[in-house]
Amino acid sequence: MSALYMIIGTLVALGVLVTFHEFGHFWVARRCGVKVLRFSVGFGLPLLRWHDRHGTEFVVAAIPLGGYVKMLDEREGEVPPDQLDQSFNRKSVRQRIAIVAAGPVANFLLAILFFWVLAMLGSQQVRPVIGAVEADSIAAVAGLAAGQEVIAVDGEPINGWAAVNLQLIRRLGETGSLQVTVREEGGTVDSIHVLKLDKWLKGADEPDPIRSLGIRPWRPALPPVLAELDPKGPAQAAGLKAGDRLLALDGQVVSEWQQVVDKVRSRAGGRVTLSVERDGATLELPVNLATRGEGKAASGYLGAGVKAVEWPPSMLREVRYGPLAAVGEGLSRTWNMSVLTLDSLKKMLFGELSVKNLSGPITIAKVAGASAQSGVGDFLNFLAYLSISLGVLNLLPIPVLDGGHLLFYLIEWARGRPLSDRVQGWGIQIGISLVVGVMLLALINDLGRL
Repeated sequence: MSALYMIIGTLVALGVLVTFHEFGHFWVARRCGVKVLRFSVGFGLPLLRWHDRHGTEFVVAAIPLGGYVKMLDEREGEVPPDQLDQSFNRKSVRQRIAIVAAGPVANFLLAILFFWVLAMLGSQQVRPVIGAVEADSIAAVAGLAAGQEVIAVDGEPINGWAAVNLQLIRRLGETGSLQVTVREEGGTVDSIHVLKLDKWLKGADEPDPIRSLGIRPWRPALPPVLAELDPKGPAQAAGLKAGDRLLALDGQVVSEWQQVVDKVRSRAGGRVTLSVERDGATLELPVNLATRGEGKAASGYLGAGVKAVEWPPSMLREVRYGPLAAVGEGLSRTWNMSVLTLDSLKKMLFGELSVKNLSGPITIAKVAGASAQSGVGDFLNFLAYLSISLGVLNLLPIPVLDGGHLLFYLIEWARGRPLSDRVQGWGIQIGISLVVGVMLLALINDLGRL
């Protein structure tokens, strides 16, 4: 079933985002008087095709990894004399800039629309209450303690742990001060704690910002009673069964599931002995833990899970906006995610953020499937983030991307004449090399995660 969700989720995501992106080019081109020859969603063998009254051919092709809008252009073939005024290359620089920029702009507008809908639908957020703080950690040195609720990070108001994590991601690889505003349990007075960062998580392959500060979010206690097992995991191989209650790990008593998680994570690839209660009897089972991740990000893996418990109502809050307020929320989230995407790319370029955080088509497909399976809200959220990424990446000043064409046209606007065909050809060759290189790197990262 999960594979079906992944296939359907990926096809829907790519179909919606690519269609909207190309429609931006198409819509503005039509209004600038350019004749559009073909509007294609996908590449390769056409599966569906039809024509409208303007003679534009609409195509749905077999390979859903992109799309394109083909316009009348003298550089790509002979144009009849009576249609020269409809040729793209005959349009003014401003019109060409508008046509090229319309695709990424359409992606940003789509993200705003999705975030607007999500803001009105509302969501249930877990209050960001600190459950525990590790001794001698960055958070402990700054004076953070269990029971405090995070109100703001670097001055930005916080609704839940997802917002905390997002604000922390913005500071990855940096040196400086991180301001965390908290409120004591049952109190009304806020206090600001300053956390000192020193090249924080610079180059980390799989950064976990909240955990690396030494903060453990509050969670309801989960009894260590196994409810499910990974059929190919270490727990299954060692003979553990659903319904087993874990009593101790290497002689250390465990009373809740989080204790087991913490101990297992710290022993990647190691061998542990679990004391298990089953049908009134106590068993000692040796388990060879697996390893997830690489290098400093490596952690132990048991391959077992427990049944979830209900969260107390006092720890949950509903966040919902009216139609007008939701517009502001949609604009704000789109802007913040666009800035974060650009900042992350800059940090990867300067080595502050590991390039292993770059994701490719396999990861996108997995996340598309998981979000589609989680519900409409999660899937819309995923589409909004992916649409922003598509918009930002397409605006990068790399020839062959929309941003590269915009760069050429801006130079033409400033110089009063276009760059020579030879210079533009060199730029396109360099651009193709960069894009292919990044795609290969992202694919290698995806395969590594598998």
